[in-house]
Amino acid sequence: MDYFRNVGLIGRLGSKQVIDTMKHLIRFLGDRGITCVLDQKIAEVMPGHGQQVSKQKMMGEICDLVIVVGGDGSLLGAARSLALSHIPVLGVNRGNLGFLTDIAPQEIEEKVGEVLEGKYTVESRFLIDVTVKRDGVPVGEATALNDCVLHPGKAARMIQFELYIEGQFVYTQRSDGIIVSTPTGSTAYALSGGGPIMHPKLDALVLVPMFPHTLSSRPIVVDGNSELKMVIGEQNETYPTISCDGQNHINCAPGDTITIHKKPHKLKLIHPLNYDFYSTCREKLGWGTKLGD
Repeated sequence: MDYFRNVGLIGRLGSKQVIDTMKHLIRFLGDRGITCVLDQKIAEVMPGHGQQVSKQKMMGEICDLVIVVGGDGSLLGAARSLALSHIPVLGVNRGNLGFLTDIAPQEIEEKVGEVLEGKYTVESRFLIDVTVKRDGVPVGEATALNDCVLHPGKAARMIQFELYIEGQFVYTQRSDGIIVSTPTGSTAYALSGGGPIMHPKLDALVLVPMFPHTLSSRPIVVDGNSELKMVIGEQNETYPTISCDGQNHINCAPGDTITIHKKPHKLKLIHPLNYDFYSTCREKLGWGTKLGD
């Protein structure tokens, strides 16, 4: 408990339930003599909160722990901001699925209390960096924890592009695009596209084609340290988009080159001691339980 003296709180905007949970956390942590630091954006919709305020990117410099209240999307955004500082992040679920934010609101005092007492497990989740170049000059950069997706943008038209892995030509493909996912993102968009579920401890990337024109195109799993390159065909009439975690977007043009590789900094994700990846899959994806249960 001595270690987590300053705790940052990040909450999803536009939800009364999130505000209620944030107030609960502030009271709970304050009763234990812990200093709360609110994300600047959520602080603006909580007048009279009486807490310290910080920009999200600065929390890694002044906090010992960050708690994110919201859905997985909220944690994805926090992860991109906080990965550089290597600060541990804990998620309280106020969203839908909750693969990353795994503490239920009614469990806050029990589970967060255990974390403050040092009863938790830590996972390192890697992120990917994406760079788009035009005539060799970078025109856009972004980071993703879940995935980056090449897609047509607003136009419902196929894209033709070349794929290279570690400098080796793989194929030319005509499709609606491709999803490049980390193990963390394998239960998100890549799963809906027919990709495999990867255990979070795997050091791998999965490439999932989106509605390929060639029916033999299938997902490919490659080493997590691989450098991927996609070259958008010059003959494309569509100006496609690269989306990272569905939150950051880079507009591309025919002839652009997209490079994807693992980020050197990882997210330090905290779970309660009873965290079980397969149990989460059973609960969130509706898998069957043991016979007789």
